[in-house]
Amino acid sequence: MGYILDLRKIVGHRPLIQVGASVIVEDTQGRVLLQLRSDNHCWGTCGGSIEIDERVEDAAKRELFEETGLVAEEVELFGVFSGPELHYIYPNGDEVSNVDIVFLCRKFSGDLKPQKGEVEQLQFFAADALPENLSPPIRPALEKWALQKKEETT
Repeated sequence: MGYILDLRKIVGHRPLIQVGASVIVEDTQGRVLLQLRSDNHCWGTCGGSIEIDERVEDAAKRELFEETGLVAEEVELFGVFSGPELHYIYPNGDEVSNVDIVFLCRKFSGDLKPQKGEVEQLQFFAADALPENLSPPIRPALEKWALQKKEETT
């Protein structure tokens, strides 16, 4: 997260447009992997800011590995999310207007290992049993995913 940290040294907590890559990891049972974040103690998908000249897909795969220990073998574009519902103020006061490029990953390998300092817990959830305390910026993507899962079963 070097680029954003460097910008923060200049602009402080003022709002930034933050472009990120996130991954909805779905297991063979159709459940989504969520992480309990250390910063806001809410559940969210894996993801983070894209670094200078980094390919979006590479950022998504990097974030997934850093936060969970999983290696994405394939990712596919799920959607691009932006707008007022992705505006967020972090617990430390940093304000962002997120543009989140979200990927779906159903083929992955590795053993779950939460990233120290960022992830308190990793857990798979069924689409109809998502936790209530979802991190606000990822809520739109997860709601779209859960709706698609519901439509697949009806």
